[in-house]
Amino acid sequence: MSLLRLEGIEAAYGAAQALFGVDLAVEEGEVLALMGRNGMGKSTTIRVICRMMKQSRGSVQFDGRDMARIPSHLAARAGLGLVPEGRRVFARLTVRENLIAAARPGAWDLRKVTGLFPRLAERSGQLAGHFSGGEQQMLAIGRALMTNPRLMLLDEATEGLAPVVRQEIWAALDAVRLDTGLSLLVVDKSLAELGRIADHAVILERGRSVWHGAMADVSGDVANTYLGV
Repeated sequence: MSLLRLEGIEAAYGAAQALFGVDLAVEEGEVLALMGRNGMGKSTTIRVICRMMKQSRGSVQFDGRDMARIPSHLAARAGLGLVPEGRRVFARLTVRENLIAAARPGAWDLRKVTGLFPRLAERSGQLAGHFSGGEQQMLAIGRALMTNPRLMLLDEATEGLAPVVRQEIWAALDAVRLDTGLSLLVVDKSLAELGRIADHAVILERGRSVWHGAMADVSGDVANTYLGV
């Protein structure tokens, strides 16, 4: 049984339909890349998974549980950890306060998270709003890990960051994968970096799942056809 399974998901913003049939599955310990050009429904799919948006058709199953009537805060307690697009840290709280705000018991605690991102330990008493974009993204990832999720979803986690910071974040995600076997669903545009950590990929086009397969096969004609690279 898949940890997460979406079947035939349709969703709309008012009268504007955004998803027309999204299917995907994430297995225990798997890293799945959710890919597609801008505006193809990736972030909307993340919102549906995390129950911040309801589907009009289709089903979302997480750990064998139908999530249709589950509110977002209970979805988080069920084991979904979100690193949202645009970071969205609590700017007026300190680094430590951000990390413990939604912490739940488990392997990921302050010691382990700050070991993954030492910069957070060095600046634990500083306000998050004073951080650079890259530091805020590390904090957002650390905050999600502190919820001790079964599945962590990252929506454009490295977009707009300096190359050296991007590499630091990708290395940290690889370490999480290797150390704990945490399942990840990653939205990103970088084929090279996704290729190092993802097992499989699903590609969306105009709100539909149009390709799925091994991450190693996302190249050549597949990339040219669906990703424009």
